[in-house]
Amino acid sequence: MAILSFRKHSLRTRDDKRTPASELTLRQSIYPLCLVTILFFLWGFSYGLLDTLNKHFQDTLHISRARSSGLQAAYFGAYPLASLGHANWILRHYGYKAVFIWGLCLYGIGALIAWPCLLHQSFGGFCAAIFIIGNGLGSLETAANPYLAVCGPPRYSEIRINLAQAFNAVGTVVAPVLGSYAFFKNLDESAASLRNVQWVYLAIAIFVFLLAVVFYFSTIPEITDADMMFQACAQATHVGAAEKPFRKQYRLFHAAIAQFCYTGAQIAIASYFINYATETRKGTSSATGAIYLAVAQGCFAIGRFSGSFLMKFVKPRWVFLAYLSCVIVFNSAATTQKQNTGIAMLSLTLFFESVCFPTIVALGIRGIGKHTKRGSGLIVAGVSGGAVVPPILGATADAKGTGTAMVVPVCFMVAAWTYAVAVNFVPSYRDPADQIGAATIGIENAGDESSRGDPDDDLTKAPAEQGKDIV
Repeated sequence: MAILSFRKHSLRTRDDKRTPASELTLRQSIYPLCLVTILFFLWGFSYGLLDTLNKHFQDTLHISRARSSGLQAAYFGAYPLASLGHANWILRHYGYKAVFIWGLCLYGIGALIAWPCLLHQSFGGFCAAIFIIGNGLGSLETAANPYLAVCGPPRYSEIRINLAQAFNAVGTVVAPVLGSYAFFKNLDESAASLRNVQWVYLAIAIFVFLLAVVFYFSTIPEITDADMMFQACAQATHVGAAEKPFRKQYRLFHAAIAQFCYTGAQIAIASYFINYATETRKGTSSATGAIYLAVAQGCFAIGRFSGSFLMKFVKPRWVFLAYLSCVIVFNSAATTQKQNTGIAMLSLTLFFESVCFPTIVALGIRGIGKHTKRGSGLIVAGVSGGAVVPPILGATADAKGTGTAMVVPVCFMVAAWTYAVAVNFVPSYRDPADQIGAATIGIENAGDESSRGDPDDDLTKAPAEQGKDIV
């Protein structure tokens, strides 16, 4: 199969048709997975740069912390609009490739709008640009997370998505370092430093528009609803959840709630990490606190790579439960400890947070068949928790101090932990994860076309008949 094709392309895909993508091998999935992984780095870089600009806007434009939080509100507030609205509609009616191109174009448009806003020091205009960028990144995440989970052998879905998300964490670390040492170094807190950043957004716009062109001409497999129904209803992986209507996908709804609680808590911890360091460790400046945050984000990135490796030998659901349990333990310890011990506890919290978001996505959409695209949008909408939990932590910090206020994310992490417990000990949660996790689709008979069944099978085919395709 050619990687790039310059013939006429159609972005519309029939979801009721099975394709060879339902049984992709590891080798066949390498190129599309690498291409999509670039997107994870992009939104990690964007989020990391946003945190750096947040503090810089406070100092340069002399605005309050409350007003500067408008950046996060614009960014995370755009996610549900994309994942439950326009991006999810495009995903269900056209397919993954169309959403990738749509998200990249929105990202590029937002970056172009940010350019003059930075030049003229317009904070409100920059928030509008960030809102458009958030819609673009929300669109990309709506498609990229489920695509990584379903593109390739189902057995390795959690490993694929965690490994790709590790590059998201790398982008989160690179952006603030680049901002501190390349854009703001040797510049006073003036408009000159902001004008320095305009070229970054111009470069981002050019890059993402070029990447959109690459996606358009790339020959990447389009996984349809029929493909997902085949995987869920084949005899080797048969799970009854795929046959239920969307309104009865209760474990999916539980996963979405868990994602909302977890993501909100994660963003709250990261947003107030520097405040925590300066308040609980005597003599710590904001600059030193930023260094501690960079170290903690490095721990987060290492955690994703190590977690992906561990999932090769241990069931992902067990890794998820162990990591999230450790998050609660170390986050709780951070509420009572001070000095270096407290910062170490919070850094370990970030390390164990690493695998949670992508694993919730992968486990939440397992075995739901034709509902995969709609369900993934619901789970990704949980990112909106980042617009809810941080203000609660901030209000508590104003009243009791940031150290004590860390109990707020602990409470939300406990709520998310209920899903980790359920997916390990409740049969209706555990069995779909294990059955598809043990599937040999895309592994056994990888080169035998006769084992792939009829790619023209559609969603109207009975589950028992679909199962015969791989016998």
